[in-house]
Order: sequence, then structure tokens, then C-alpha cells
Amino acid sequence: MYQKAKVYLLIFGLLFSAIPSYSQLSRSQYERVENAFQETGFFGGHLTGFVLYDLDSQQVLFEKNSQIRFTPASTTKLFTLFASLLILNDSTQTLRYVVSGDTLKVWGSGDPSWNYLNLPQPDFEEFFAPYSVIQFSDANVKSPAWGLGWQWDDYLYYYSAERSSLPIHGNLLHIFPGKRNPQVFPKKFQSKIHSTKREIKDMERDFHKNEFYYNPDFYRGREDYLPLITSPELFIELAADETGKKWIYQADSLPDDHEVWRGTPLFPILKEMMLESDNFLAEQLLFMVSDRLFGEIDTERTIEYLIENYLYDLPDGPIWVDGSGLSRYNLFTPRTMIALFEKLYRIVPDEMLLDLLPTGGVSGTIENEYKAPTPYIFAKTGTMSNNHSLVGLIKCKSGKQYAFSFMNSNYPWKASEVRREMEKVLVMLRNML
Repeated sequence: MYQKAKVYLLIFGLLFSAIPSYSQLSRSQYERVENAFQETGFFGGHLTGFVLYDLDSQQVLFEKNSQIRFTPASTTKLFTLFASLLILNDSTQTLRYVVSGDTLKVWGSGDPSWNYLNLPQPDFEEFFAPYSVIQFSDANVKSPAWGLGWQWDDYLYYYSAERSSLPIHGNLLHIFPGKRNPQVFPKKFQSKIHSTKREIKDMERDFHKNEFYYNPDFYRGREDYLPLITSPELFIELAADETGKKWIYQADSLPDDHEVWRGTPLFPILKEMMLESDNFLAEQLLFMVSDRLFGEIDTERTIEYLIENYLYDLPDGPIWVDGSGLSRYNLFTPRTMIALFEKLYRIVPDEMLLDLLPTGGVSGTIENEYKAPTPYIFAKTGTMSNNHSLVGLIKCKSGKQYAFSFMNSNYPWKASEVRREMEKVLVMLRNML
């Protein structure tokens, strides 16, 4: 895959040197698309960028504001997907370790799967079985628990779970449904649940510590997840409870002479990240990429390396700071998103790529949008307040498929309204081409 990727990386530099090019659209077709983006229409009321790209001829058929940078939100995960496929290949980077008698010294490599969702599990029981003591170090971690530019008030929401080198339970508290006496897992936090007079409908965490509050008079009692404040001390408690082993924390540096354990298949993690737009998985994937490249977890260094070595030929230099797109510091242009998608399209088998992309009316984050008897949209969404983007493939009535990038920023409406108007444009293209 490395050699194939390097070959394809060489061909992208000139793809966007002649924007726009619409030789494959008739004049009437071009005018119809152009009218959809007229200043007096819906998309004239906010910043919109759009590119339609023919993957066969490698020509841009239509572009609108393709050179302007947008907040990409979760379409950033396409960058993380590319990095993961290129660097991690087919399995997770779980642990680096050294054996010292009956003690196993471990440094986490970012693998997010330990008791998270229904992901395939590393066989920790077998791996730890020969040892009486597990010594954990996080001295290999350079990146903080939160990414640059994350919003502080997201600390209450599951999609903003903290990052760590060896997470367990997704670094989340699981709250079970029930109006009275809410139950949580891990059970050690049951004693940390308190009632409050504040008029809140769901359980909330204290900003500074792992103490949790609900109002019995307003509590909705639904299943929920809350991010935990992570620490090495908390981790070894949870790991000891899970394994029945003695865990100790000692922040030793990783020695040169050590072993690597790659614990689980990578594809299920990639698929879950892409279909459900799982931020936690995206961040941990970038952690694993960093660990594979450098033997340490440093997101900033990793992104710089990827841009310099594999993304240097993008039309517009990406401002890329995290794995998930939670950060508002990320800025990409529509034509850069197309160039990145082209890289994925060339190195990932078609069946695998379609399996990874949410499918309109069928799966993932667009299961309830872009419905049709024959699915025609296969694309990654990205949504945060006042920003919504969609990047991927459109299959048209002719049987041809095209790449597209549709990015919206600074709109004052609900995202659902933007999606409805985007769908009108994409249906027109499907029927026209």
C-alpha cells in the first residue's frame, strides 16, 4: 500500500490547475447547476463551496468558491482515515511493553477498543495472564487530553470524550435508563452520584472532578454517556478492576529495547468512526498513527509529518489540528477535500470504500437523508453549529459516479434546512448526469 500510495501522490499536484473546467457539461447543464447557487437563492445567504469532479477524466465539472477555506467539522475524519490506512495498515497499535520478571511494563499506543462499543477486543486476559503485576506509564504521551480548539462546554457530551494512551470503557461513564436511582458503569462511580436542585433534565458532571448530579424532579432517565476526567491513577484502578491484576503507575520513559503488541483488526474501528462519525475513535486513531510513526503520541508532530510527506500536493495547504474535526481551528477548501478524496479513491478498493462511507437512506449519519430506491450518495458528513459539509461520491442515472465536496459555513438556519437544500442540488445532478 505504501508504494501504491506514493505513486498516486505524485499525480495530484496539477489536477486543480485549471479550475473551473466543465467541458463534460453542456451549456444548459452548467447553467442549471450555476442557477442552484445564485446569489438570490438559498445558498446566496451564507458561505457555500462546491466542487463536482469526474474521477475518470480527472476534470472539475463545476466549482463554486472552491478556493475558500471552510470549517470542515467531521469531514476531517477523511484525513484521519487516509492517515490510518496509509500508516496502520490492517491492525491496531495497542501496547509497547517490556517484560521484567513477573512484571509487565506497558506504554499505551492509543488503541481505543478496550470495552468500547461492540468493537473486536484485544485479548488482554491472555496477554496479561503470565504476569503478577502490570506497570503502566504514560511518559510517551505528548498530546493533551483535549484537542486544540475544542469547545470547553462540550465537556458534558459523550462526543467529547478525553483522549488517552490506553483508554478503557471509551473514557466514558455509562448511565443506564431509569427514572429513579440512576445506575452507572463503572460501578465505582455509583457513590459519586448526587441529587441537585438545579433544573437539569439529564445527569451532568462537575466541570473539575468526577462527581455527577441529577434532579429527581426533572430527570428523564434515559441511557446516556458522560466523559470522565482521565488520569493515570483512575486508569490503573479501572484496569485492575477489569483484569483482576495488580496495576501500578510509574512514569518511566520507553526504552529502545521493547516489544510491540498489535491487538485487533483495524477495519471495524475505521468503519465505526466513518459511519457513526465517532470523534473518540478518530482521535485515538491519530494517536495510534503517531505511535506507529514516532514511538510516542504527539498529534501536532504527526499532522506536520503527514502534510509534509503525503499531503504536500493538496491544492491549498490544510489547516489541520485534530483527528475528529471537533476543533474550529481546522480549515479546508472544497478543492482540497476533493483532492484528498481522490487519494482515498485511488488507494482503497471500491467495495471497501463504499463500505466505509455513510450511504444515503441506508447507513450511518445520512441514514435518514438522501433516500432513493437506488442509493446514490456515499459520503462523509461534518456538522457543528452553523457549519455543515458533505464530501464523497454521487452515483448518477447514467451509471457514472463523481466525487463532490459541498461545504457550508456561517448559515443562521438549522442544519436540517441546509441538508434539504443540498439534497435538491444533488438530486438534480443525479438525474442530469
